Amino acid sequence: MKQIYLDNASTSFPKPESVPKAVFDFMTGIGANINRGTYESAYSAEETVFETREMLSELFNAGDCKNVVFTKNVTESINLLLKGFLKSGDHIICSSMEHNAVMRPLVQLNDYGVEFSRIPCDTEGNLNLDSLEGLIQPNTKAIIMMHASNVCGTIMPIEAVGEFCKSHNLSFFVDCAQTAGVIDIDMKKCHIDAICFTGHKSLLGPQGIGGIILTDELAEKLTPLTVGGTGSISHTEDTPTFMPDKFEAGTMNLPGIYGLNAGLKYINEIGISTIREHELFLTELFLEGLKKLNLQEEKIRIIGHTDIKDRTGVVSIQVIDQDQADVAYRLESEFSIMTRVGLHCAPNAHKTLNTYPEGTVRFSFGFFNTEDDVMASLSALESIIK
Repeated sequence: MKQIYLDNASTSFPKPESVPKAVFDFMTGIGANINRGTYESAYSAEETVFETREMLSELFNAGDCKNVVFTKNVTESINLLLKGFLKSGDHIICSSMEHNAVMRPLVQLNDYGVEFSRIPCDTEGNLNLDSLEGLIQPNTKAIIMMHASNVCGTIMPIEAVGEFCKSHNLSFFVDCAQTAGVIDIDMKKCHIDAICFTGHKSLLGPQGIGGIILTDELAEKLTPLTVGGTGSISHTEDTPTFMPDKFEAGTMNLPGIYGLNAGLKYINEIGISTIREHELFLTELFLEGLKKLNLQEEKIRIIGHTDIKDRTGVVSIQVIDQDQADVAYRLESEFSIMTRVGLHCAPNAHKTLNTYPEGTVRFSFGFFNTEDDVMASLSALESIIK
């Protein structure tokens, strides 16, 4: 039986053929570090890293590519950001839908005197914009939020929130783990001061590579999370103050950057609008199929929006009167359909959506999924609910 992978919100799979090839070619033909070697292969790697920074800067309309900082993943990027920016006595605002990549650093920082408040969201994950004004305190420094929910796919109104931040002199930080590479994001238009991304989801790269893009003003304010060797100004033990070296201590994940470079080139070739259109086509097909399964009585609860307005290709469901883990197990063991089940590292999002503590079964469609994958999933669910 053909395996059907529907866990793209966790990591995209399969990758374009060019991605593993780029990693292999680096490991077998280049192999050198950047900023260290004075030989051709090292210079070649430096050119690829620079090109990747340029593509990312262009993707997000970020400006100067020197402000693209590579990390292991979006979680490291968020930790770098929050722990380098916030001090004891500061206050920050987040949404009630945040992933633990945001919440765990904030809860940890709370022990050191940093306060946070949550913007309420409704049971479909929609942000209550009207509540923002009442959450601001004299010590509020910023708003941080995800661009789209990893639980239910609801897209947050980052342009409106960015305007609010600009008018109230607040910094604005965005976690775009679920949207980078599938939805256009304009840092300047949305007044974003820092955007945190990961390479292994819709950017189609390998695991272990991510990053953060900063404005010049924010980069000056941030304290580095990690310091050490950079290959630059090696005559001193002081940490570089220039970008991107200020935040890129240690040996870089060059195989990951090569893979990300190939993923970005693939996205540029296909076009974000084409990728988005395909994923929404599959999502709508799936949602309409779920509604048909519920014609006589509700047996499957759709979490979040029941249409494709303001959503991504992430669809979470609960099969009524069944254990959600059993549903996911049957999908894989009987039908070879791979989903994710549980709380998806976002417990408060589930409380907001009224799916806590049982969690959900999450289907997340990617560019390489097909109409047949959707129909097979609906057929499997029909068998399970009988």
